[in-house]
Amino acid sequence: MKKFFTAVVALIVIGIIIAGVVGWLRSTDNIPGAPDSNQAGPTQPEWCPRVEVIAAPGTWESASVDDPLNPMANPNSLMLTITNPLKQRYPHGDIKIWTLPYTAQFRNINAQQEMSYDDSRNEGMATLKREINETHRECPLTEFILTGFSQGAVIMGDLANEIGVHETPIPSHVVRGVALIADGRRQPGVGQAVGTPVGGVGAEISLAPLNLVVQPIVPGATMRGPRTGGFGVLNDRVFDICAPDDTICDAPQNVNDAFGRAFDLIEANGIHAQYATNPNVVPGTTAPSWVVEWASDLINRG
Repeated sequence: MKKFFTAVVALIVIGIIIAGVVGWLRSTDNIPGAPDSNQAGPTQPEWCPRVEVIAAPGTWESASVDDPLNPMANPNSLMLTITNPLKQRYPHGDIKIWTLPYTAQFRNINAQQEMSYDDSRNEGMATLKREINETHRECPLTEFILTGFSQGAVIMGDLANEIGVHETPIPSHVVRGVALIADGRRQPGVGQAVGTPVGGVGAEISLAPLNLVVQPIVPGATMRGPRTGGFGVLNDRVFDICAPDDTICDAPQNVNDAFGRAFDLIEANGIHAQYATNPNVVPGTTAPSWVVEWASDLINRG
């Protein structure tokens, strides 16, 4: 009887111990790696910028060896009319202004020696993601303002698509806004239209059904159509600017002259080259000036 009593006491003690262990394991305060309710939020080094503005130049306006903090590849780059005024307004390290260096070329029937559009775009995207990944890893509280023109707008719009739809390579909450000028994948109703309304679509959407016709004129330039999912949760933060009759972003939705539209991609389009001065894009101002004020408002909000 004594042995039986001892065994019962032992089982009770073991049960109490097991219950205590289970309770301890269930407590998030004691699970290795569990978040501490009293733990402070993320921090970052003092040298990190509060906001990083990233600008992506258009075709022939950048180079892979260009200095992203002091770009000089093309002194006539449209992006300089945005980044230079911002540098003057925010000269201190609190704001970082970085211009994408990439081989901004467009192989075509008249320039076979240049990098193809696909390769150029892929190079630009890889460099852009490397910069934005490194900044976010080292400075998790830094937020981003993104802008691009023409080929640069396509790259930046593609990045906004990835962030807004897939939350990669950075989470959407660190993106304050995106401004696209002459986006070749512009789609009506996707993002927020700025300025004079246009009825067409981006050239990549217009010409997507005619890739076989386009290839001999612009080899290595894949017309990919609209972005799947649009800009996702970033839709209200993406602003689209397109000049009426600019065939890069305001191309006919029903193409009757495929060869003519393909040649529009490689010929000097007067309207496409006039965003810095064209008063008919955003009434009362110009496209670059609008972007400067828009970016300043985002920066100044704290």
